[in-house]
Amino acid sequence: MGRYLGFDLGAESGRAILGTLDGARLTLQEVHRFSNDPVRLPTGLYWDTLRLFWEIRRGLHAARKTADQLDGAGVDTWGVDFGFLGRDGALVDNPRHYRDTRTDGQMERTFAIVPRRDVFAATGIQFMQLNSLYQWHAMVQQHSPALETAECLLFMPDLFNYWLTGEKRAEVTIASTSQFYNPVARTWAYGVLEPLRLRASLLPKLIEPGTLLGPERETGVPVYATAGHDTAAAVAAVPAKGEGWCYISSGTWSLMGVETATPVINDAALEANFTNEIGVAGTVRLLKNIAGLWLWQECRRAWAEQGREYSYDQMASMAAEARPFSALLDPDAFLAPREMPRRIAEWCLSHGQQPPATDGEFCRATLEALAFRYRQVLETLERLTGKPITHIHIVGGGSKNALLNQFAADATGRPVLAGPVEATAIGNVLVQALGAREVSGMAELRQVVADSFPLTVFEPRNAPQWEDAYAKWCRLLSSSAPA
Repeated sequence: MGRYLGFDLGAESGRAILGTLDGARLTLQEVHRFSNDPVRLPTGLYWDTLRLFWEIRRGLHAARKTADQLDGAGVDTWGVDFGFLGRDGALVDNPRHYRDTRTDGQMERTFAIVPRRDVFAATGIQFMQLNSLYQWHAMVQQHSPALETAECLLFMPDLFNYWLTGEKRAEVTIASTSQFYNPVARTWAYGVLEPLRLRASLLPKLIEPGTLLGPERETGVPVYATAGHDTAAAVAAVPAKGEGWCYISSGTWSLMGVETATPVINDAALEANFTNEIGVAGTVRLLKNIAGLWLWQECRRAWAEQGREYSYDQMASMAAEARPFSALLDPDAFLAPREMPRRIAEWCLSHGQQPPATDGEFCRATLEALAFRYRQVLETLERLTGKPITHIHIVGGGSKNALLNQFAADATGRPVLAGPVEATAIGNVLVQALGAREVSGMAELRQVVADSFPLTVFEPRNAPQWEDAYAKWCRLLSSSAPA
């Protein structure tokens, strides 16, 4: 029996999850939970990185009180963000939050030096201004003092691994989110880095998920570089068999894609703005980043500030009872934080629509928008791969949202298999078990998931109404300019 501790840090919270693998069955126990609250300073938006590491240490000690032994520990986080270490190994600047405004307009400034097509050819990554490439290049162009003393760049899970073990490494699933990693050559994209004056010498050695880094400094617990990117960990835990499936890792972001053996880097993928990130066991995750339940989280925050406190269950009930298709939204038009209902209303008016009239209609319209985007992405995945998709696996915290799962089935016309909720933590601990050779490979890993956690199936319904609404949504988003 193996016991592995997975630290899963998301955009809203972090958890320490103890996984016990007993033969073909995995059980989970949450031993520590903490909030992840960014800090806004006059100089920008930051992660509270030192407190996060303090919480990791608290989780480690809580796990050791719970379990008589720990066979491993591993950290996964969100993608793209990083910190720089100086010659003495200390942080030279606190890591910025990917929603920090320093990258506003930065993609265009970067493309003036390395054309967009060349960046995609070298990296195969979706263009988003929050990508590590634009964060780092913004620092160069803004003459950040941190770069004068920087000796090493570490992505967030690699930074926590370094503090735990003293080892400076770049795990490939997290490195591949940066847009300066080459998924074909399986190394850094030096041809992108050099003309942008991004020093490749700051980048550490690349390693595969499941690599044993060494003992934790204080306790001696083995620390593994698990799938450091939370989406890679979640996809590893999709309980799928055979072919014909796609996944949605559903949470603050919705990451929707398929597993492939090789990257898909061509004009069609460039035009569709898809991404090729590295998965576990040499796989590639061909996927699209979608705004996800971020819109819900921000609406909830805004309403709470106005004195209207709703739980997520209450929001789901309000949405279920609200008028369908009251407004057609582009979910990816609302990536900035704060005042989400107001910005949705303004977007509707600028696009010739009346805004949702009630809080319930806001809730429903955001879920419908995600379902429409899921269908659009599914159809694009089929075109890019030339293979049909017959069913959808939805994993992660968002898989608890039964209404969104049903809308996804309705909009796409495909059955949705929802669960497990804790896919990221499951993937984290089982990749450690893979590294410890307690699990033989991906087929056994996914069989453990299927044997350990039940799924909920959502069948498509109301096809004519969804077909009509989807056609209207496509016309709205393809129009040349707002009304």
